[in-house]
Amino acid sequence: MTLSGKNFAITRNEADATEFVKIVESEGGNAIPLPTLQLVARSSKISIDCMDVYASYNPDYTVFMSSKAVRLLFNNAKKNNILDKMRLAVANTTVVSVGPKTSIMLEDYKIKVNHMPESIFSSVGIGEIFSYMSRTKNKVLIPRSGASPPFLKDLLVKEGFDVHELYLYDVKPHPGGDVWKRFHTLLQNGKIHGMVFTSVSSVRAFFGIISGMSPSNLSPLLNNTTIVSIGPFTSEELNKFGVNHNVSTVHTVEGSLNEMRLHM
Repeated sequence: MTLSGKNFAITRNEADATEFVKIVESEGGNAIPLPTLQLVARSSKISIDCMDVYASYNPDYTVFMSSKAVRLLFNNAKKNNILDKMRLAVANTTVVSVGPKTSIMLEDYKIKVNHMPESIFSSVGIGEIFSYMSRTKNKVLIPRSGASPPFLKDLLVKEGFDVHELYLYDVKPHPGGDVWKRFHTLLQNGKIHGMVFTSVSSVRAFFGIISGMSPSNLSPLLNNTTIVSIGPFTSEELNKFGVNHNVSTVHTVEGSLNEMRLHM
């Protein structure tokens, strides 16, 4: 199924939706990046706090669950003039990345990725990697969002690992704007042909923003749109809102668009 002549939205801002835009537009479709979330750093010295954790906790593994966490941490380290120290601290551990986009971001900061899931780019894939790891070295540091579910930590603890989650940032809904007004008009007119939801937080934020624009029941509008969840946790959140959708088998943007083609 071609994407030509159709409108497709994704719950990411323009900067984070470049891959989505490239694929959709290369097939003659119209891509609509929807900024659903704003990142709010826990402090101006999150990198310094992270270095303190490396010194006191002495982790064996560092797990990065998103490119956002990587960018925020290393940019903050640069601002605080400790970028080289941060690189060294991370490099002295076994680095595990959740997926290709996060791995590319780490490599941009000259960090070698030791392990990445082969196909399941989520907490489940990370859990599979650690199921084969030796428990002799068992300290795991996960720098991540304060909105993250406890699934991964609980899973690794059950596997015999000691886990320290360091919350770098919180998320809050985007204030909306012109792109949301345009999206809302297209949605009301039945002209949003497909949509990709990328995270639990983005689902919650989407409904918070759109409900303020459209007090009426959204379900009929969304049920006329082919909706794809990028992974199982995002899918669970969509179920809470009663949204008919399909779950991407491969938890990437490309995988989500391939899933969409199957159901349009």
